Amino acid sequence: MRSQPLLTLLKSVNTQTLYPNEILIIDGSTDTKTETVLNENTFNNLKYFKVDETNRGLTKQRNFGISKAEKTSEVICFLDDDTVLDPNYFENLISTYSTFPDTLAVGGYITNEAQWETAKEEKSSSKFYYDGWQRTEPSRFKLRKVFGLQPDTKPGFLPTFAHGRSIGFLPPSGKTYEVEQLMGGVSSYKASVFKTIKFSTYFEGYGLYEDADFSIRLAKTGQLYINTNAQLAHYHDGSGRPNQYHYGKMVLRNGWYVWRVKYPKPSFKARFKWHATAFLLTNIRLTNVITTNKRKEALTESLGRVVGWLSLFFNAPKP
Repeated sequence: MRSQPLLTLLKSVNTQTLYPNEILIIDGSTDTKTETVLNENTFNNLKYFKVDETNRGLTKQRNFGISKAEKTSEVICFLDDDTVLDPNYFENLISTYSTFPDTLAVGGYITNEAQWETAKEEKSSSKFYYDGWQRTEPSRFKLRKVFGLQPDTKPGFLPTFAHGRSIGFLPPSGKTYEVEQLMGGVSSYKASVFKTIKFSTYFEGYGLYEDADFSIRLAKTGQLYINTNAQLAHYHDGSGRPNQYHYGKMVLRNGWYVWRVKYPKPSFKARFKWHATAFLLTNIRLTNVITTNKRKEALTESLGRVVGWLSLFFNAPKP
């Protein structure tokens, strides 16, 4: 349901210094706008597939696409349809597999979601510092620190009580960082990994955190990296996203699921911290009813989080 963002993405693919051998569009739209746009615009090596209800949904469409990829493919990349690539995105991404021959997967780096600066010293509590760089520390992390709930792992790794720092907390240093979590919409994998692992069908529909689940399971078998030179922009498009209530439920339930994939038997301390952090973050989201002009969205998402949280005590998902 994002025909125009997809067209913008494909135009950025057209200018790549390393052009893909194959481009697969797996269209789960309930209209024909995407098909029409692709009929009106030609791109080399593009194959279009329109899936029905049986294969509709993020994880199902990923698995469908993998099944349709050329058997000679060595690396399979995934891109969200609302991204725009720098001209050397694929060249830098694929070169990582030669630089680090042990890698199973490499993620790209989104440049337009955080403002970074070089930092000579760590002197401000309002900043997050990493590897000689600084960015603004979000208020939720400042509050978590007050209550002793800050993450106990580096960005890109899931803390013992989950609720970690995303890839967005790695700086644009030009370096390649080892991680255990990739963002699904800017990721790539050796094609061979799909012989033994698939995207979980637990994550139906929108599939929030399906990328974290897949990469964490994969990281148990080998190395994953983020190449900060493989750059692109992500322009969040609201089309096709779930309503805020269902999104709120997924934040809690899917977040719990991914946590248990990594830590099947967490300690009592980790359990307490998971719930304490969920409680704090839900309350922060609820205050947005007052602090933002999107009151309805904040309220319905908060209600979804509460319902999703309570459901864990009666019907927790089983990884």
